[in-house]
Amino acid sequence: MILPRPDRRAALGLMAGAAATGLAGCGRGEAGITRLRFWAMGNEATNVPQILPEFERRNPGVRVEVQALPWTAAHQKLLTAYAGDSLPDLSQVGNTWVSEMAAIGAISALPAFASDLLTDQFPAVLDTNRIDGRVVGVPWYVDTRLIFYRSDLLERAGYGAVPQTWAGWKQAMHAVKRVVGPDKYAVLLPLNEFEQLLTFGLQGDEPLLKEEATRGNFSSPSFIAALGFYKSLFDEGLAPVASAAQISNVWTEFERGWFSFYFSGPWTIGDFRNRLKPETRWMTSGVPGPDGPGASAPGGSSLVVFRSSPHQEPAWKLVRYLSEPSVQARFNQVTGDLPARPSAWATPAVANDPYIAAFQGQLARARAVPKVPEWERIVTEMQIVAERMVRGEYTPETAAAEIDRRADRLLEKRRWMMERGRA
Repeated sequence: MILPRPDRRAALGLMAGAAATGLAGCGRGEAGITRLRFWAMGNEATNVPQILPEFERRNPGVRVEVQALPWTAAHQKLLTAYAGDSLPDLSQVGNTWVSEMAAIGAISALPAFASDLLTDQFPAVLDTNRIDGRVVGVPWYVDTRLIFYRSDLLERAGYGAVPQTWAGWKQAMHAVKRVVGPDKYAVLLPLNEFEQLLTFGLQGDEPLLKEEATRGNFSSPSFIAALGFYKSLFDEGLAPVASAAQISNVWTEFERGWFSFYFSGPWTIGDFRNRLKPETRWMTSGVPGPDGPGASAPGGSSLVVFRSSPHQEPAWKLVRYLSEPSVQARFNQVTGDLPARPSAWATPAVANDPYIAAFQGQLARARAVPKVPEWERIVTEMQIVAERMVRGEYTPETAAAEIDRRADRLLEKRRWMMERGRA
């Protein structure tokens, strides 16, 4: 069902943490030149100007002005710009923000002349950008989380690769712990991070939200099983009861074997290559599931064009250019970002990297998370309850019920809007 477009004040109420300060308006233009304002974040903002001259050569009447935003402030600045009618023409957004931007009516649907961008995509990542049956964003680069592991320690424990079932993986973890000794662990699952438990929770057949994503479904048998597996890793001494803040730095502890399995994304490849000693042997592996290779959440960033932009056609031309497989392959060389178009993975720089190979299979098994504006707040509550479960306050069953209770409270406004829309 397509929700009625909310007014600006109601729309902002849907989204958490609206900022209090405004942003500058449009830049100055000149006769005969269309100036596209493009907001980008972090590493992408630093490097995207390197690949824009070719776009401007192909489109001589268009100039692109890139404004860099820090990731820590980008979400609030987008909200503030929406409130102040000062959004740019297009922007990079985190994939989990797309549903928020769509809920307030800020972004344009993919136009017919750009429909070719619906092909040559990882299905789960594209689905993240599909709201109420319409595609409103185009994947720019992708990532997902899988397992980085110490291949030398796993071999010493008698395993040539990471087993792809929960039971087999746990046996391997116990074997690794016998090798490394009682003062070390097998896997790092920081208690202040939700991603690891979410990955386990995605393995079940049941959705994480039910009743048109208006209520939690964390009491489903599959999610309770995920909670049970997660808790057992702490109960059996395979994971330290610690938060990320208690870890000096990941690469040092990984190198000294304090843990041998680590959930992370493609950005860690560069960190490990640059920071680990050459003799430290490591590799990447897909996520194990209850009965075989498991799913994970699709990540990365997408490109959106804002409805307020008076330059819809050139903005979508820029999106199409940045989505070209050859351009994405070049961007991978510049930034290390994984291309969103699967065909770009055939380029030598991507295809010949042994650490990247596991990501392609994992992305093919990715499953989109619920597309509601409240999702980031829901997983934060999930993480808080899960930590209390690990510390003994809840059983998996009572933790699931508590997560449902908190999710239902956060989704109360969504239920009200759905009921209002039906009326």
